[in-house]
Amino acid sequence: MRIGWRSGVAACGVWMALTPAGAQQNPATQNPTVTETTNSKAETPPFPGANSFTEGQARKSLESQGYAEISPLVNDSQGIWRGTAMSGSKKVHVSVDYKGNVSANPE
Repeated sequence: MRIGWRSGVAACGVWMALTPAGAQQNPATQNPTVTETTNSKAETPPFPGANSFTEGQARKSLESQGYAEISPLVNDSQGIWRGTAMSGSKKVHVSVDYKGNVSANPE
């Protein structure tokens, strides 16, 4: 028996109609053994970069986040403004990076 191209197209159309819609999408979502890889070391601020903020602007960013008694800020070699401040009753190390991200770590 010989199958012409029209029969093959019709058969293909029937097969596609019978398969779930998701089977034609990303195979990684269909195969549970395939997993996405993620960067296990997520980057967190402060990010190094050329800082265009003045000390006064960095100080205002810290104040707007609720920090008080902010020490003089120093712009380090990575372009990050660093100093200490009070967060509630705790003294913390604060930083403002070139993107304006405010970060704090316990002293």
